[in-house]
Order: sequence, then C-alpha cells, then structure tokens
Amino acid sequence: MAGTDRTKHQDRVPGAPGPAVILVAPQLGENVGTAARAMVNFGLTDLRLVRPRDGWPNAYALTAASGALEHIGRVRLYDRTEDAIADLTRVYATTARRRDIVKPTVTPRAAMAETQAVEAAGGRVGILFGGERSGLNNDDVTLAQAVLTVPVNQAFASLNLAQAVVLVGYEYFQHTHNAQTDDDTGRGSAPMPQGGFAPAAEVLGFFEHLESELDAHNFLYPPEKRPAMVRNIRNLFQRAGLTLQEVRTLRGIVSALVRPPRKQRRGLPPEGDSG
Repeated sequence: MAGTDRTKHQDRVPGAPGPAVILVAPQLGENVGTAARAMVNFGLTDLRLVRPRDGWPNAYALTAASGALEHIGRVRLYDRTEDAIADLTRVYATTARRRDIVKPTVTPRAAMAETQAVEAAGGRVGILFGGERSGLNNDDVTLAQAVLTVPVNQAFASLNLAQAVVLVGYEYFQHTHNAQTDDDTGRGSAPMPQGGFAPAAEVLGFFEHLESELDAHNFLYPPEKRPAMVRNIRNLFQRAGLTLQEVRTLRGIVSALVRPPRKQRRGLPPEGDSG
C-alpha cells in the first residue's frame, strides 16, 4: 500500500465524526472497496450500504479497499435509505443529472463548509451516492435537503463512485484542517438555524404522519400520481431546513386539523352584568 504509514494514527479532528458516506444500491464489491479506500484517505470512517447488489461482506470489496476497511470497522447495512439517514440532521444527494426537483445545489466545498457548522451544533451529516449505472432515484434525492454537484466538464460529467467520494472527502479534510478558502463556502445552502436542523428520523416521521392523513382524506389521488405528489410535498418541506421545534409544530398542526372541531366555549357575561 504505497503512501501508507502504519505508525500514524487516524488523521482527523477530535470530536468531529465527519460525514457518513451512504452508498445506495452499489453494484460491484470492488467499487465499495475503492470508495472505502477514498474515505479513509481523508479520515472518514462511517460507511453505510443500502441494498448492495452483491451482498455484504464482499471479498472483492475487501481486496479493493487495500486495508481501508480495517480502519472503518463495522460497515452498517440497511434495506431502506430512510433507515440509513434516520440519525442524521443534514443530508446531501450527489447527482450530475438535471431533475424536476427544486433544491439548493451546492459544490462539495460549500457542503463541507456547512458540515462543519452542523457538527459544531452537535448534528450529523450524510452524503448519498447512487449506484454505478444510474445514480440515485428521485425518491432518494427527495430525502435530502440539498443536491451536491461537482463542477466538471458538462460534455463529460460522469464520475465513478470512488472519484466522487474522493472529492467530498478532500473538501472535508481541507475544511477541518484549517485549509479552507473563502471563495465558495456555504453559497446556495440553507443558513444554520438556531438549535440546528431536525434529525432526519423526526422529519421522516412528520412526512409519514402527513401522508397518512392525506391518504385518509383522499388528497393523494389518483394512485398513479401519488409518488410524484409525495415527492413534491416532501421536497417543499426539505427546502425549508426544518428545526426540531418546527417539525413538532407541523405535526401538531396536522393533528389539530384532523380532529373534530371543538364546540366554541360560551363567554361569561361581563362583570357587573346581571344578564
């Protein structure tokens, strides 16, 4: 392993876990391994896999990682992207394709600058990477608060999985080692709200609550249009960068709207008025 010094400890900022790298439906074990190697190059160790096609553990991944998986330790495995991001407070979806989804679009540099702010507030960040053939689907992109796109030659914008992880990891490493530049930090991203962003599990709980009531009242109709309607509704709220208190308020609003209206209380007669 050229360039590896086993006498050195993991080079990272104490107390800063770094963004979780979430590979959604990766196809080849080799690509998972090279992505893991790219992560450890920049001190990242939280690797999560969603429905890897060739299963996990994977011998090809172990070989391609060149020892990186020893630094990562336990790779977390999930059946759903929603479960993989449940403990995170900020999620970015990597994609180079134009989509009919309106979201803030940031570069890796801007996203990693914001990651520092999220971590300083006690939150966690995750980066979604799609499968090698077609990337993330629209449902996965909708789960993110922003889209992360690398500025590349638009005539040939395709990056392989490890290359994309390298670019994100490099920018995180630069920011956390006080080497950031001031030409693209946070531009296009939502400002950090006081108290930080709501955990993804809370936001997803609100979505499920809202969608359940919309289904009960036949709003998400006809059935063939339901997926697109759900994505649009979720994306609307994701752009807001909700805090935990805002999520709780929204859930309270939904609950209040579906309860039978209370009878208006009769006012007491004015003082001194015998009626």
